[in-house]
Amino acid sequence: MRWTIEARPWDDRAGAELRRQQEREIDARYDLVNHEPGPPPTAANIDVFLVAVEPDTGEAIACGALRRLDATSAEVKRMFVVPRMRGSGVATGVLRALEAAAAQRGWRTLRLETGTEQPEAQRFYRREGYREIPLFGSYVGSTLSVCFERELDT
Repeated sequence: MRWTIEARPWDDRAGAELRRQQEREIDARYDLVNHEPGPPPTAANIDVFLVAVEPDTGEAIACGALRRLDATSAEVKRMFVVPRMRGSGVATGVLRALEAAAAQRGWRTLRLETGTEQPEAQRFYRREGYREIPLFGSYVGSTLSVCFERELDT
């Protein structure tokens, strides 16, 4: 493993830059601005924010977050890997760290939303044990959303 995964505050400068890169990529893919079908994640509603960092350079290369849905479930938000690190395994590392953080908090179910035009993300989540589910919460009725869920081992 060529990176470390660190818990950071939502307003961490490097994490915010990763989220901006993700937004630009998604906006370009969907030819939209403000593509968020649900309430945007904020410091007030994100419980866990993780950033993967290359130890030698200190460069932030990936991120992911958890937003609590209820007493036993949370939503994965803002999973992103810089393009040059895709395929390196860092996305799996961040996702597993998020799953561990969820389990520590007693959250047994993780859900997420990704886009219809993001087949790579859909393949990734399926490969990592997530199954497609009906649209949930604020994503119900979205024509651009695909939702997934995984029950965590307890």
